[in-house]
Amino acid sequence: MVDRRGAGDEVVTTAAAKRSADAPAESAADVRERARAIPEAAVARLAVYLRVLSGMAEQGVTTISSEELAGAAGVNSAKLRKDLSYVGSYGTRGVGYDVEVLVSHIERILGLTRKHSVAVVGIGNLGHALANYGGFPSRGFPVAALFDIDPDLTGVPVGGIPVNHIDDITSVCAEREVSIGVIATPPQAAQAVCDRLVSAGVQCILNFAPVVLQVPDYVEVRKVDLAVEMQILSFHVARRADEAAGDVVNGVGVDGVVIRP
Repeated sequence: MVDRRGAGDEVVTTAAAKRSADAPAESAADVRERARAIPEAAVARLAVYLRVLSGMAEQGVTTISSEELAGAAGVNSAKLRKDLSYVGSYGTRGVGYDVEVLVSHIERILGLTRKHSVAVVGIGNLGHALANYGGFPSRGFPVAALFDIDPDLTGVPVGGIPVNHIDDITSVCAEREVSIGVIATPPQAAQAVCDRLVSAGVQCILNFAPVVLQVPDYVEVRKVDLAVEMQILSFHVARRADEAAGDVVNGVGVDGVVIRP
C-alpha cells in the first residue's frame, strides 16, 4: 500500500484510525442536515475530490495530504479544507487524510450509498453513447431503462438493455424505480418527455436538450448545453489571442469589448 504525504505531513497513526472507526455512526438525519448546508459549487468540487480519491485508492494510496489532493483536483488547499469540513472531515496540520475514510464520507454526503437507477430518453447518437457509457454503472448509476419514439428501435438492445417506446416511460420507470432521467431528445420533445418522467416519480433530470424545462419545485434539473460551453471556450480563446497580439489597451479589446481579468 502506498502513502502520499507532502513536506511536513505525518501518517495518520493506528490509534487515530481506531478512534475514527470507534466513533459513533452519524445518523441519516445528521447527514441530510449537513448536506443541506453545502453550497452548490462545493458539491461539484466534492464530486471531483471523490473521483481523484477513488483513482488513488485503486493505485493503493492509503493516506494523502491536503496539498496533494488540492493539486490533483485543481483547487487551493484552503478551499479544499473548507469543502471537506462540510462532510465532517477535518484535516489536522501535518496529518494526511485517510483515503478510504474520506471516500466513504464523501460518498455518503453525495447520496452514493443509495441505489440510483438511470433512464435515458432519446436513443440517437448522444443517447446511444450515454447508454453504452461504462462510467455510469461503475460509479453507482446503472442504466435501467431506455426509451425512444421510433417504433423500429423498440425491443432493440443497446448496451444490453432493450429500448422501450416513449409511451411506456411512466410504467417502466415506476416499475424499475428509476431515480434519474436523462433527456437526449430533440428540443421540441424535451418538455413532454420531462412531464412523463416526473409523472413516473423521477425527481432528478439531466437535460441535454437546448431548452429550459418547466418542472415542479421538488424536481432537480441539471442542464448540459455543449454549444454554450463551446461559446464560453470561444470567449477565452479570443481574449487570449487579443492579449497575445497586444491588442488589449486599457482593458478594451479590438472590438470595443471591455475585458476584465
